Amino acid sequence: MASLNPLVTLCLTYILLTLFHCVAQQATPPKSTKIGQGYRLISIEDAPNGAITGLLQVNEKNDIYGPDIPLLRFYVKHETENRLRVHITDAKNQRWEVPYDLLPREKPPTLKQNIKRLNKNSISVSEYSSSELVFSYTPDPFSFAVKRKSNGDTIFDSNSNDSDSFGPLVFKDQYLEISTKLPKDASLYGLGENTQPHGIKLYPNDPYTLYTTDVAAIVLNTDLYGSHPVYMDLRNEGGKPYAHGVLLLNSNGMDVFYKGNSLTYKIIGGVLDFYFFAGLTPLNVVDQYTSFIGRPAPMPYWAFGFHQCRWGYHNLSVVEDVVENYKKAKIPLDVIWNDDDHMDGHKDFTLNPINYPRQKLLNFLDRIHNIGMKYIVIIDPGIAVNTSYGVYQRGMANDVFIKYEGEPFLAQVWPGAVYFPDFLNPKTVSWWGDEIRRFHELVPVDGLWIDMNEASNFCSGKCTIPAGKVCPSGTGPGWICCLDCKNITSTRWDDPPYKINASGLQAPIGFKTIATSAVHYNGILEYDAHSIYGFSQSIATHKALQGLQGKQPFILSRSTYVGSGKYAAHWTGDNQGTWENLRYSISTMLNFGIFGVPMVGSDICGFYPQPTEELCNRWIEVGAFYPFSRDHANYYSPRQELYQWESVAESARNALGMRYKLLPYLYTLNYEAHISGAPIARPLFFSFPTYAECYGLSTQFLLGSSLMISPVLEQGKKEVEALFPPGTWYSLFDLTQVIVSKDGSNVTLDAPLHVVNVHLYQNTILPMQQGGMISKDARMTPFSLIVTFPAGASEGEAKGNLFLDDDELPEMKLGNGYSTYIDFHASVKEGNVKVWSQVQEGKFALDKGWVIDTIHVLGLNGSGATATIEVDGTLSNVTIDITEQNYLYGQGDRKNNTVMARMKGLNIPVGKSFSMTWKV
Repeated sequence: MASLNPLVTLCLTYILLTLFHCVAQQATPPKSTKIGQGYRLISIEDAPNGAITGLLQVNEKNDIYGPDIPLLRFYVKHETENRLRVHITDAKNQRWEVPYDLLPREKPPTLKQNIKRLNKNSISVSEYSSSELVFSYTPDPFSFAVKRKSNGDTIFDSNSNDSDSFGPLVFKDQYLEISTKLPKDASLYGLGENTQPHGIKLYPNDPYTLYTTDVAAIVLNTDLYGSHPVYMDLRNEGGKPYAHGVLLLNSNGMDVFYKGNSLTYKIIGGVLDFYFFAGLTPLNVVDQYTSFIGRPAPMPYWAFGFHQCRWGYHNLSVVEDVVENYKKAKIPLDVIWNDDDHMDGHKDFTLNPINYPRQKLLNFLDRIHNIGMKYIVIIDPGIAVNTSYGVYQRGMANDVFIKYEGEPFLAQVWPGAVYFPDFLNPKTVSWWGDEIRRFHELVPVDGLWIDMNEASNFCSGKCTIPAGKVCPSGTGPGWICCLDCKNITSTRWDDPPYKINASGLQAPIGFKTIATSAVHYNGILEYDAHSIYGFSQSIATHKALQGLQGKQPFILSRSTYVGSGKYAAHWTGDNQGTWENLRYSISTMLNFGIFGVPMVGSDICGFYPQPTEELCNRWIEVGAFYPFSRDHANYYSPRQELYQWESVAESARNALGMRYKLLPYLYTLNYEAHISGAPIARPLFFSFPTYAECYGLSTQFLLGSSLMISPVLEQGKKEVEALFPPGTWYSLFDLTQVIVSKDGSNVTLDAPLHVVNVHLYQNTILPMQQGGMISKDARMTPFSLIVTFPAGASEGEAKGNLFLDDDELPEMKLGNGYSTYIDFHASVKEGNVKVWSQVQEGKFALDKGWVIDTIHVLGLNGSGATATIEVDGTLSNVTIDITEQNYLYGQGDRKNNTVMARMKGLNIPVGKSFSMTWKV
């Protein structure tokens, strides 16, 4: 759901924020000003846990953005061979940090009361190293550097010279600044959530502000719903790639200034808590990052089916019609969603008794559950202030709400006046879980969609419910503030000395959200905890669903933070039905894979206004390959379900038909993400890090390591120019079509309206099934394997894998008796072809009766003459169909064509290791 009607909101917000911007410009010193002379090292010692710790003293105090903290403690530890932590905080007073119970990690030693000081002349430049990373420091002014041991590369360097645009370390109560030098040829990715018009690579001088905000994703270069202060740095040195990651674990609002040759953080609170991840490859970086922040949550099998939602399904009969119309149109559909239409007066955990009568809804759910479909509804964090509302009554009785001046903080969202639950309070987590349990007994939903959790507020400041006036009236727009409100500017939390570029225009940080001087559990300020609100709600919701259902929970959250992927999926928020937004969706999706949130997608065809028919055709051809694939539209937009246009229905049948055949592959990628963090959707440089031409590519993407999507992203185009990294690529929709890219090539591909180009790379074994209208049925169809060798190679090897389990179990792992894992291998040498498998825990797959019916082997060099086939040493009467392959690009002066061999009717049990050989 959008928080506001986007068109109206943009106009109103722009006017308001422009006024704020003018005021802020007068109050804020220029952002390029160097502040102070930094700190000097006055003490350093080894810590008992293998770390080092030291003291820093400010060189010269000033009052720009407040007084300096005079004495700092820095703590450095190689936590693993490839992860280094650098933690800097006030040496005498505890400061806010991301709670250790929300994001579990090692705690630095407690601050000492008696502080030893050494003669500064006894301190010299020193180094502290692991097998991968080397930490070094300069004592005065204090700076530190992190280097890679293998090649001597400096991956972080906070030293500031007179010629640099940035200054030395600054550490005040409400303003922290630190910078790093960068080589100009470094490619940086991350620092979200924002909509990046220049593509996935960070773009010098674009603004990067991190502060969770309800601003529509259509607004470019602006802090959006999530905060992820992490970036990946990829460098290509002499054809050899080196990747590393840098996380600043800090939840306070911040501006990050990327200049191309430097990067500067300006943060309004907390501590400097850096984690450096050595890499070397992009996949290694994400593996190391997610091993620290938490591995991505396993998603149930059905979640990889297609989802349909709309804000504006006014009654149950509309929902029933939508499901029936998808069936009539023969478009796959697994999950039907309700935005807040099912609620009674927009109140969480309720049903509208007229439009969604409970018994009729239960009957509908029985019908769809019986065929394997699922049902998901929305819940917002704001709880209606209504004395006859049980959820509110129990919340008040348990004292679960965020406070302002000792009373629950009053805001307005869809139901009118609301209070916000404080998910940092253990009592709130218990109360929230109980409300979810009560609702599940009312309606057996299959997942929950948590929205508006930045948190979004239609009002700003200190508000009261107006006397003698209905709020909201029920006749006007629900997003207009109808409470009586006064600005709050009396505290340094509501009006901090440094103004981050909130909402892209230096809006007050309490604008349209919870006042930043409001208080959470144990006196925690909203000022500090703001950007982890949605994260804390995700954790509480995950705990509730897991305890309730005993299954893998499915949660979709709009607001995210470092570690959110351990609990929730994400969609990219309120986008527009425009070609530009279609393009932006790819970069945002790829970013979230780097952030450790691999289950991600954008509203297909756009949230508002209605897309053109052509655009919706092209969007489903991209969206069918998002990890999370959902059509969702705005209350005020015309209907845009995929069957509304016959041409779009045809494109949907084509693209989603392929998705449903790929479900076993997607689910295996889900398993890989859960055990190693590997993104499901990836930039091309993940698989081709030596090929620098793809470092900035934002119009194509990979699913896993070897399946490339090259969609049409421009109006009126019937072809697409796609970049093919070096190697052989095979069209997945027509396996006879081959592209050989010798050194990397741009190839123009035909792409009529209903066609999306999907190509499979060499040396791959891709498991597929036959598809279907629903994932429950599709997953029981026979398997096929597609084996790809380099075209015409006399020698080659290929491999793939497959994970199968009972996806209702809460944990995704081997060894529980309800899962099977298969490694597939293939080789060709001197005309001898071998395909074989190695099975772990085969009983589950055998009990399910899954079989491999067909194997395609692509790229073979030969005339088609074949000898007999042996399967597990026994001669088989299976015949091989030989088809000559068609070179769309790159045949060159090759004399012999290559062929595809197809074996059908194999009936090989998936859960049993096999070996097959024959000669071409």
